Amino acid sequence: MDGGGGVEEGVMRVLLVDDSPVDRKVVQLVLGSTTFAGSFHVTAVDSAKKAMEFLGLKDGKEQAIDMVLTDYCMPEMTGYDLLKAIKAMSSLKPIPVIVMSSENEPQRISRCLKAGAEDYIVKPLQTKDVPRLRSCSNVKPKDASCNIVNNRKLHADHIIVDGASLPGRRAHITEIAMILHSSSAGLSHYFPFLFKFILLVYAILCLGELLHRWSKGSFLSMW
Repeated sequence: MDGGGGVEEGVMRVLLVDDSPVDRKVVQLVLGSTTFAGSFHVTAVDSAKKAMEFLGLKDGKEQAIDMVLTDYCMPEMTGYDLLKAIKAMSSLKPIPVIVMSSENEPQRISRCLKAGAEDYIVKPLQTKDVPRLRSCSNVKPKDASCNIVNNRKLHADHIIVDGASLPGRRAHITEIAMILHSSSAGLSHYFPFLFKFILLVYAILCLGELLHRWSKGSFLSMW
């Protein structure tokens, strides 16, 4: 894991915590896209325990990180537990924590915000969510293009990419393509099981039809 040492000024150092490799890839693709090129330095770990070790919560040596972006549901130690551990740190400069979840539950959102989370984002992370990350951090964008994305009120159907206006529909398609591309490897693992399941269901339906015909005495008439 890269601690983010030597990162140039204006680049936000983000610790991404998620047990799903697909979700980690989506966040890395969004934050590393042309829109925000060079604006984020992402360090990814697959558990809250590894995040604590990286942050130095266990040995007292705090790691230089500008923001923690964590999944809510994780085995062993949840993102909520990680949030509480980070907020319990005695630091003059508290680390902003943003919680992500695939479920938009009001009670869960309220619970996280009361525990000190700066924001709660519903998965998957999209380009339109990135300004929310910026607003939760004290790191100033390193160039004017980031200021445009953060501070300018964009038209609902457009997004700024490299200083040019791009229709929001095309931007949305691009995000979907990135998500599909990153998830294809994970989904391909389940294709053989899905195929076998379909064959099994088909066999059961055929057997059921044969039994139905046999019960009505029409089975022999088929031959």
